[in-house]
Amino acid sequence: MRVFVTGATGFVGSAVVRELIAAGHQVVGLARSDKSAASLTAAGAEVQRGSLDDLTSLQEGAAAADGVIHLAFKHDFADFAAAAEADSKAIEAIGAALEGTGKPFVATSGTLMLTPGRLGTEEEASTQSTPRRSEEAALALAGRGVRASVVRLSPSVHGPGEQGFVPTLIGIAREKGFAAYVDEGLNHWPAVHQLDAARLFRLALEKGAAGSVYHGVGDEGVPFREIAEVIGRHLNLPVRSISREEAEAYFGWLAFAASTDNLASSALTQERLGWQPVNPGLIADLEQGHYLTAKIDGLGE
Repeated sequence: MRVFVTGATGFVGSAVVRELIAAGHQVVGLARSDKSAASLTAAGAEVQRGSLDDLTSLQEGAAAADGVIHLAFKHDFADFAAAAEADSKAIEAIGAALEGTGKPFVATSGTLMLTPGRLGTEEEASTQSTPRRSEEAALALAGRGVRASVVRLSPSVHGPGEQGFVPTLIGIAREKGFAAYVDEGLNHWPAVHQLDAARLFRLALEKGAAGSVYHGVGDEGVPFREIAEVIGRHLNLPVRSISREEAEAYFGWLAFAASTDNLASSALTQERLGWQPVNPGLIADLEQGHYLTAKIDGLGE
């Protein structure tokens, strides 16, 4: 297939591009900068210049493709409502170009949208009150002649080069002088390796059913205290419990995720797509040490 990919130079997107090309697909990646365009060309992909705000470019890329994977999101947590609105508009623009074609469209969400404190499955609707409506916008397209599906990613999509939540936790620990967890640290984070996530997006594109939700989950739930303990040990810093009232001052915008119990299963995804996570889990990946020497640049395009 000729596949249009947004967010194609981000941490997950760059792995998706490599996965698609290795499987024989032709990839066209959205690029908003010369640096991103060069990166895509080097990976063997074509370039569609534009951004999430350039709805015409999004529609052109989608219309000329046999399928679309939408990974781009503005990681501006200072104005999350505006970022969420831009995402919804992008999904609607792509959907308008694909309407009535039966072509596959895979959008991205997260397991943090599920009810905390219980094992979330693919059949559970998102329940968190948030401006982001990626799932609703994408799944609505299934009723408009688009083979639309959603991949919910774990809060930790990990691997060498990650610029997301775990590197942020490491940066906070260095800044504060200690690694922290909330209360007893028994809340859980699901996690998935970057390469496993990339393979899941390919399978959802190739085989995903319209209106389906899939879970990018390798570890169903890593206790947050274990994450803090590995970080503290590798940085030679103390590890402390903090109260929920102290969490925002310590974690900043990451406080909600750091204190949420977000168990999630991928059993149905594995059954329906034949997907199996095979790469190292989060703790094993952290123990390798590459996170502690990496430079944090941001959350990717």
